[in-house]
Amino acid sequence: MDLGRSLRQALAKFTGEPIADEKAVKTLCRELQRVLITSDVNVRLVFELTKKIEARSLDSNLPKGLSVREHVAKVVYEELSGMMGTEHAPKISPHKILLLGLYGSGKTTTAGKLAYFYKSRGLSVALVSCDTDRPAAFEQLSQVASQSGSAFYGIKGEKDIKKILADAKVKAKEDIVIVDSSGRSAFDESLVEQLKAISNEFSPDEKFLVLSADIGQVAGKQASQFNEAIGLSGVIITKLDGSGKGGGALSAVASSKAKVAFIGTGEKMDALEPFNAQKFVGRLLGFPDLEALLEKVKKISDEQSVPASLDDKLTLKVFYEQLRAAKKLGPLSGVFSMLGAADVPSDMVNTSEKKMKKFESIIGSMTPAEREDAALLRKSRSRIERIAAGSGTTPEDVRDLLVQFERVSGMFSQFKKNRGFRKKMEKMLKGSNIDLSKIQDN
Repeated sequence: MDLGRSLRQALAKFTGEPIADEKAVKTLCRELQRVLITSDVNVRLVFELTKKIEARSLDSNLPKGLSVREHVAKVVYEELSGMMGTEHAPKISPHKILLLGLYGSGKTTTAGKLAYFYKSRGLSVALVSCDTDRPAAFEQLSQVASQSGSAFYGIKGEKDIKKILADAKVKAKEDIVIVDSSGRSAFDESLVEQLKAISNEFSPDEKFLVLSADIGQVAGKQASQFNEAIGLSGVIITKLDGSGKGGGALSAVASSKAKVAFIGTGEKMDALEPFNAQKFVGRLLGFPDLEALLEKVKKISDEQSVPASLDDKLTLKVFYEQLRAAKKLGPLSGVFSMLGAADVPSDMVNTSEKKMKKFESIIGSMTPAEREDAALLRKSRSRIERIAAGSGTTPEDVRDLLVQFERVSGMFSQFKKNRGFRKKMEKMLKGSNIDLSKIQDN
């Protein structure tokens, strides 16, 4: 079950009601209960949540400047955010981190993602292998370190954790040192003793428990157990992109008084982000997260020297550069989600991604002169056929690219000339009955 899609449908049904009265609010709350319980959110939490939503929504003191629909949407947004937790501000300075967790949580992969996170913020990072139980753990962490561009320390085949940590202490001079510990199939005393031994020897500044979103509300019990046994700085929840139980895991951890620190949102090294309950819920409800999108664009621009702004004239060359940069943003579904358009049909998204790849191949087969002046192609059948042959496409594909380019070029010109055009674009991202800018805190 897609929690975000179900929540958006519930809100859309409410905002589409002819009259946003008490009956409509209660119907919305019942639908929210169904959606959240199906997504493995604790029943007690769900009923507490919807009781608050109903009470606040039916409060006669309507906030100034909000319609009833906007007020109810704001209440749902705020109460869901409160149930999911708070915001984590990572320490961007030299420190030591201990990762712990059970088998299957994604701990080793998360070590690499966490290393990548700190490296992308200008800190040097080292990974230390202290998983002395699992076969191939040493090799796997070594590979992850290589993928994240981090240093790697460990003693292959060594079972004495004190020797491993003593060796790493001498060698590791990096700003961030992350220790990957052993796991178990279940929480037990032998694991606790091993983690305490690492903690005493390593003296970590932060201890993060790694949990998989697909365990749902069981995450709360595990967070409590580890927190009581060894003391946690926070919890990292992985696989949120593919689990329908993510809401259950997040809410359960929050209710256990443990703090969600990071969330894993995909398979790539950059798919780890500090947790922000308001942003997370905003995405679930379909609110645009333009800040995250712009931050990602800026990061890619800095890394790849992508032009920060377009020239006065949009050429196929610039269009090509933008296509290549867009690929680095990740799947189009994620980009649409950040734009507040998470429910774009999957077949349309897949078709768009295939077209982008095809268009990139076509422009790559053009001469420099053709990339600068699309007019050279429009009336030249021989050029179009040559480009199609060189890119492994058809002449119809090349003509399709030219049509799409002309549309983008026209929109670009209109965007530059018409100040009101941007407002029209923003309205396209909003629901017809609510003003999202009034709902989210800026």
